[in-house]
Amino acid sequence: MKDKLDHSKIPQHIAIIMDGNGRWAQKKGAMRIFGHKNAMTAVRESIEAAAELGVKYITLYAFSTENWSRPQDEIEALMELLVQAIKDEVPTMMKNNIRLNSIGDVQSLPSKCQQHLEWSKNETKSNTGLTVVLALSYSGRWEITEAVKEIVKKVDQGTLKSEEITPGLIGEYLNTSNIPDPELLIRTSGELRISNFMLWQLAYTELYFTEVLWPDFRKEHLHEAILAYQRRERRFGKTGAQIKP
Repeated sequence: MKDKLDHSKIPQHIAIIMDGNGRWAQKKGAMRIFGHKNAMTAVRESIEAAAELGVKYITLYAFSTENWSRPQDEIEALMELLVQAIKDEVPTMMKNNIRLNSIGDVQSLPSKCQQHLEWSKNETKSNTGLTVVLALSYSGRWEITEAVKEIVKKVDQGTLKSEEITPGLIGEYLNTSNIPDPELLIRTSGELRISNFMLWQLAYTELYFTEVLWPDFRKEHLHEAILAYQRRERRFGKTGAQIKP
């Protein structure tokens, strides 16, 4: 599958909704957290595949604001797993020139998670290869709401006029202000929705859905998604005739 890819048309930013961990575990007669633990192989393979292809950014929807409503024992186990995963992966990221970043309401995470996340970001900040963005305690509506609050504050202070508000300016107040919009979104497990993820940024993103449950996702599945992306015609509101050379 990798050999079929056009390496001149690799998406620079891929976003992934990592779905299906709980169902994967339940199929094996195990607790949901078993699925989350086994999902780390899929994370590593996706990051490796993206780095090998020259992708610049990969954003992983790790924990949404809505996930806080899950059973407390699952949340606590997820947070412990997150802390350990961040800590364990830093040496590999340093070896492979990978930088770690994050978006979301990080302040709502347990203090231990915040500390490990900040340490990992500082350790890898000088790396110049692939940037891995973790979306933690994140939702698109939360992000847009926070941006609107900041813009309204500027208007109230008289430092910004309402007629100066443009899509470009709004983008500057989003968590992703320094990150290009994703060209490709992948969602696993067969669900056909974006679940409050990057609502602003996905305006013209190509969506790819697969039945594969996230713990089973491997490099070849990422290659399949990119190949499907490359076969599409991206028009951005124009006609097919307009975009052809």
